[in-house]
Amino acid sequence: SRSFSMSSTLAARTHVSYELKDDVAVVRLHDPTAKVNTLSSQMQSDLKEVMGEIWSNKSVKSAVFISSKPGCFIAGADINMIQSCQSSEEAARLSQEGQKMFEQIEKSPIPIVAAIHGSCLGGGLEFAIACQYRIATRSKKTVLGTPEVMLGLLPGAGGTQRLPKMVGLPDAFDMMLTGRRIRADKAKKMGLVNQLVDPLGPGLKPAEERTIEYLEEIAVGVAKGISNKKVPLTKEKSLKEKLQDKLMDLAPVRKKIFKTVSEKAQNQSKGFYPAPAKIIECVQTGLEQGREAGYLAESENFGKLAMSPESKSLIGVYHGQMACRKNHFGSQRRKADGNGLAQVSIDKGLTTILKDTDVESISRGQEHIYTSLDNKVKRKFMTSFERDVIMSNLSVQLDYSGFESADMVIEAVVEDMDIKHQVLKEVEAVIPPHCIFATNTSALPVTEIAAASKRPEKVIGMHYFSPVDKMQLLEIVTTDKTSQDTIASAFSLGVKQGKTVIVVKVSVTLKCYFDHYLGYHVAYYCINLFIPLICDEVGLDVILHISEVGYGCCLSLHMSDTCSLYLVGRKSGKGFFLYEKGKNYKNDIYWFHRLISRVVNESLLCLQEGVLRNPVEGDIGAIFGFGYPPSIGGPFRFVDTFGAERLVSIMRKYEEVYGAPFTPCQLLLDHAKDPSKKFYK
Repeated sequence: SRSFSMSSTLAARTHVSYELKDDVAVVRLHDPTAKVNTLSSQMQSDLKEVMGEIWSNKSVKSAVFISSKPGCFIAGADINMIQSCQSSEEAARLSQEGQKMFEQIEKSPIPIVAAIHGSCLGGGLEFAIACQYRIATRSKKTVLGTPEVMLGLLPGAGGTQRLPKMVGLPDAFDMMLTGRRIRADKAKKMGLVNQLVDPLGPGLKPAEERTIEYLEEIAVGVAKGISNKKVPLTKEKSLKEKLQDKLMDLAPVRKKIFKTVSEKAQNQSKGFYPAPAKIIECVQTGLEQGREAGYLAESENFGKLAMSPESKSLIGVYHGQMACRKNHFGSQRRKADGNGLAQVSIDKGLTTILKDTDVESISRGQEHIYTSLDNKVKRKFMTSFERDVIMSNLSVQLDYSGFESADMVIEAVVEDMDIKHQVLKEVEAVIPPHCIFATNTSALPVTEIAAASKRPEKVIGMHYFSPVDKMQLLEIVTTDKTSQDTIASAFSLGVKQGKTVIVVKVSVTLKCYFDHYLGYHVAYYCINLFIPLICDEVGLDVILHISEVGYGCCLSLHMSDTCSLYLVGRKSGKGFFLYEKGKNYKNDIYWFHRLISRVVNESLLCLQEGVLRNPVEGDIGAIFGFGYPPSIGGPFRFVDTFGAERLVSIMRKYEEVYGAPFTPCQLLLDHAKDPSKKFYK
């Protein structure tokens, strides 16, 4: 890799610029080709060139790194660079280049201040902790973290070596093994950030622009203070911190920590995700054998993980999520009226009416939303003022007043066709012509619901997965009569609510046989499908009702017996799992290996019949809809990696025993006959 002292004149700098403010070099990061800054090859090249110029300028006494891109410092590495690697050695070289660049920043002859506003993640955080000082805004947009593990990777630019020494082993492992994002105030307490700055509100300029200018002003002052020895780079450690350091010097203590962390990681990953074990290995190597050995372990393991099928699958899932958050339909509305979906609307600034049939139900709904927001206040995710502003977007009522100006109505009444039709007719009598009627049904055909409408082109399914405020997926269900404008408006609302959106057509799929073997087996490739958990959330009584009207499942008598004992899921406190306040019990529920083949076959059949628009949405729907394991990337990616011919061979054996449900669909047979056919290039 190139030395920082070298300067390239072959291409103009496009991602990094700088200016001198007295004896401080203010380096601004801005990728003009993307919404966020990443450590792309161009960004790295520009950084090396700029730092070389700054270090060769004897009049520069300190430097400030700041992003001029709103809401983002550096969001991480360029995933496309990692994907383009053809071997573990090539990926390891990427890691080594990052290590070398950040080590030179760490050993800079002048102090460098990282001024952080917005996301500072992955390689961005590794960059920041290589700097001598970090200032961050208290903005909700400012988050710090190492999400590489969620892509099946590890922090590969020195993060596994610097982070434990900066914040201690417990916090470092928590960040690296979970990918959890840390708010600025918590980062300050952990020692990840040296100083906090409050964001500014709007004035003559937008709030974001004013905040960045103010942050730069503060950072320049701090940089001057550090170079003049007026601002200390480190603070005096507390007695607790000193004791922790002494304990970490003891080999038996370190051994115990690594053993405990390794067992926990293994228990959580079940061996399906190799990255956590590699992260632990890198940290342990660095502490036991020194920084150089740690760097080597980090780069080698990064290279191996980058070529692993798990990482390729998880990166595919990431790209799929991003694709499902882009509205390709082009229209949008202003606000939404809903029922149990109010919470995910009001916190996005949507004026929302919560309508129900009785005072008790509506009070319970309003109290649930307030309690959920108040819990965020207690955990310091928001202020009480912000909670009250969000609640002001919600109004509750027993009639349809206000619906005459609605853009969208979302119903979430019980799964009964007669009640659905009644609500639809009542709503259509008061809403304006442009208003969309969306049903949150998860069981009844949207086509049958729309049959009662005077304007079926304005009727659509918006299936929010339960619990709505936690599940990412929104499944938009269209009929042959649903207009493109209606689809566009529903999609736009879902994206604004922060959902990952897929668009499907009405179809009855995956008629599973829930018999007494449920709970005893799991597919080798398919741990924690969470279907039992979803059953508990929806309610076993609801699922039994669905089966009785002939929509999708053949249930054994055991389900009826279970419901008669009121073991119907979370609402009764018992179902497949037990629900007690303060406790979280989970049974080890295992499924037949055959489940994977059924899920995959039905998914391909959905694409074959036009129910799904593309494989990407099929994989995203499976992963976020019913818990298909991300480590194998979704049903369509599974066919590409596992092999269609191999899967067909397995299904033929099941077909001999169980019959037609295991007959491979034509699309799967086509891929089995021609190995060159792939769902993903």
